[in-house]
Amino acid sequence: MKYLNLKKALAAWQALQPLSEKDRERLSRRFTVDFNYNSNHIEGNTLTYGQTEILLLFGKVIGEADARDVQEMTASHVGLKMMTEEAAVKEMPLTQNFIRSLHKTLLRENYTVYRDLPGGIQTSYVIHAGQYKTRPNSVITRYGDRFEYASPEETPRLMADLVDWYNDTEQAGKLSPVELAALFHYRYIRIHPFEDGNGRIARLLANFILARHDYPMIVVRSRKKSDYLEALHQTDLEIGPVPADGAHADIKDIRPFLKYFNHLVATEIYNDVLFVSEKNENVWWYDGERIVFRTSNYTKLLNAMRTQPSLTLADMKEETGISVTAIQKLLNQLISKKYVERGERNGRWRVFVTQ
Repeated sequence: MKYLNLKKALAAWQALQPLSEKDRERLSRRFTVDFNYNSNHIEGNTLTYGQTEILLLFGKVIGEADARDVQEMTASHVGLKMMTEEAAVKEMPLTQNFIRSLHKTLLRENYTVYRDLPGGIQTSYVIHAGQYKTRPNSVITRYGDRFEYASPEETPRLMADLVDWYNDTEQAGKLSPVELAALFHYRYIRIHPFEDGNGRIARLLANFILARHDYPMIVVRSRKKSDYLEALHQTDLEIGPVPADGAHADIKDIRPFLKYFNHLVATEIYNDVLFVSEKNENVWWYDGERIVFRTSNYTKLLNAMRTQPSLTLADMKEETGISVTAIQKLLNQLISKKYVERGERNGRWRVFVTQ
């Protein structure tokens, strides 16, 4: 990874083409969980990685879970499918209607937000699903200053400009797909056209652009949220506080975010390459991280739990040839990392790392 760059990552990816159906399915399954978990976790969703996997792949809720977070994650999954299907129709231009439909899919319905003001006064406002904002929005940066996005009055015009610019620029072919995705993401964020869900929409649309050009889709990891926000913040400082300036930024204006985005895409693609091509029984993956276990005993235990989820400690000893004491130590490590967990009701093992 030390000498990784986007060009080398793409070359390694192209060298693997065409992928087998099995590898495409493995990558799709991994991306589905990783993207939905991280994009929602960045915004405060409390479902764990394991809960997300079980929900999205098997339609079940395990453990304690907030009902709204479950609904949000399920809607995110539908939105991801909607986006990938739309991206596959490459002759269709991007439209504002699609963006609004995607937003309505994510939010599902209008809802009211209540806020307590000083003096015991309570105020409320409605979040509109699939409609551009009707009230100003802003963010308090990590440095404590307030940063304003486009006003409700200028949002429709700026969104029309954004979509027209995207379709014209894609046709012209002067920007690479990665440059196009990075610049669209940044310009969209500076508009912040909806009252909620803008980050999730921005990350979906960046992947929409990559997928339209047959690039692997990417995940902004929640554990690296600070890097993501800092890249946006540094770009904001270079462009200035006027929303319209950010909404009409050029590729040369977004150098900090483009540098971040190039590295992100290179890292994600190269990890896809490793995931597909690396043949090492002791290498596993969890939420985009490559895990190399020091001993093959971990792999023996994980494979046993994956194929026979109801194993007891005695069964594991019989199956793997590892002592019960050693098994217990291995399990403690795996559980502490959240790589595995045991169902409270049925006692069945769930394995969340994959190969």
